[in-house]
Amino acid sequence: MNGQQRIALFIDGANLYATTKTLGFDIDYKRLLKEYGSRGYLVRAFYYTALVEDQEYSSIRPLIDWLDYNGYRVVTKPAKEFVDSMGRRKVKGNMDIELAIDALELAPYMDHMVLFSGDGDFRSLIEALQRRGVRVSVVSTISTQPPMVADELRRQADEFVDLVHLIPKIGRDPAERPERAPRAPGEYGERNERYERPDRPRFQGQGGGGLERRYGIRQVPAGPASPAGEDVVDT
Repeated sequence: MNGQQRIALFIDGANLYATTKTLGFDIDYKRLLKEYGSRGYLVRAFYYTALVEDQEYSSIRPLIDWLDYNGYRVVTKPAKEFVDSMGRRKVKGNMDIELAIDALELAPYMDHMVLFSGDGDFRSLIEALQRRGVRVSVVSTISTQPPMVADELRRQADEFVDLVHLIPKIGRDPAERPERAPRAPGEYGERNERYERPDRPRFQGQGGGGLERRYGIRQVPAGPASPAGEDVVDT
């Protein structure tokens, strides 16, 4: 590796989606890999998101399928659906534990972690990685009101990168934005877009759930819902 720093990207999908939506731009994930690949040896690029599995069509699935075939390690688990006290249908999904475990396991093999999230719950994870000698950058934004990043997370990080400054390097040209697909009722997660898919057959996994067979995506078994600290998205 000729002395290059070993970099790993950890993307909190729902949090990053909310941030880019607020800033009004779309990420070109191919450019994102290229940008950080030019800064060192890119060990891994993880993308975490929860999915509503009982829908016939989910607009995020073409995106995660594309990511899985184009250099990203996609980690998913089923989202939890519930009706709040006002009778509104909501979906919640929290990938904090999965992201934290992967980061701690990878710590001996990376020099620099880049966390795309503003969630303050990751402060303790950053501190634990720093004790292991890993430098941590947090990518979010303070350019909105209120800011999309928790103050304690920004203070703990070795470096804070405002996503606004990365737009020229990783943003998608609006002229190249694909036609937007209809939003499915109760849709949860990232941009509702049709991503161009590579001309290759889909992975046919042995065993596993429908997502694994259709997309070759690592599936995390659903666990009991946490009463606090989970992402809640109105649908």
